[in-house]
Amino acid sequence: MSGHSKWANIKNKKAANDKVKSAAFGKISRIITLAVIEGGGQTNPDANFKLRLAMDKARAVNMPKENIIRAIDRGHGPDSALLKETVYEAFGPHGVAFIILCTTDNPTRTHNAVKSVIEKRGGKMGSQGSVHYLFQKCSVMQFDLSQSSEDAVFEFGQALNAYDVDEGEGKITVYFPFELFGKAKEALGALHPVVSEIEYRPVSRIAVPSEHEARHILELSEAIEDLDEVHVVFTNLE
Repeated sequence: MSGHSKWANIKNKKAANDKVKSAAFGKISRIITLAVIEGGGQTNPDANFKLRLAMDKARAVNMPKENIIRAIDRGHGPDSALLKETVYEAFGPHGVAFIILCTTDNPTRTHNAVKSVIEKRGGKMGSQGSVHYLFQKCSVMQFDLSQSSEDAVFEFGQALNAYDVDEGEGKITVYFPFELFGKAKEALGALHPVVSEIEYRPVSRIAVPSEHEARHILELSEAIEDLDEVHVVFTNLE
């Protein structure tokens, strides 16, 4: 029986891993498709910087090539006009603010799914603009110092009017105006970022009374991010 039990545990673990992988592939597929749509149907990653970054993200999680191709094809297919990036704003317990980025073909369905998760955990949806002013929308690129020189990264940041540059644990992160994200390719030169994202960075952060409350808010953030059509969640939790 112990052998059977071990085999059952292996099968269950594999099924759980496959489910997680499938969800990750689904999220990235939508991001790839959206990159093609927003790039005016441009399917060449050398001419569509956002698509190139999305494809890099797909390869980082070993997404099969055929999945990537299907996602690109959807970006200039008959249903491409239906898919949009949607931003929702919300408040969690203790007034902690959330910005939630989704890629969806049905904003009403996605809004209701996000609202249900938030309200079940003591939060509430916000109106447009109710949270946005608490964050600074910016481009973020991170470089590994084992692959990139510090001087070259600082020159890159200077060329793009960086807001801030953080250094630590062998990496440098550059924050610069999100409007310049598309122009970053020209400034990179030989640099290769290990992370390239658009981020909502808190202007200030909110501390909560206890570790238990902080954990509760982090669990809320994770529950939102687990939704299929949500691809990233930002909070101003301290």
